[in-house]
Amino acid sequence: DFADAAHLAAYAGIAPTTRQSGTSVRGEFPTRAGNKQLKNAMFQSAWIASNCHPASRDYYLRKRTEGQKHNAAVMRLARSRCNVIYALLTRCEFFREIPARTIATAA
Repeated sequence: DFADAAHLAAYAGIAPTTRQSGTSVRGEFPTRAGNKQLKNAMFQSAWIASNCHPASRDYYLRKRTEGQKHNAAVMRLARSRCNVIYALLTRCEFFREIPARTIATAA
């Protein structure tokens, strides 16, 4: 029933919100709205995936090296996983792990 993945993320409460008043823009912060149980489930599954799933771990570590704090990096991973869930549901597909491409080195 969601128009796109951003609407699903907003419903789950994992989409960032911009705090602004007039001309003052104070950046993006996690929203306090949304489905609390779904937000909790998405956050916890992303946290566990950042420890156990190699692709998720790489994404998490990339966000950490970009300067994100732990909770922000996990929340971004949860948003990424939300996008995947939306794509799987709209296409009526099951999740398939696609192995990472390896770069062949010239010998």
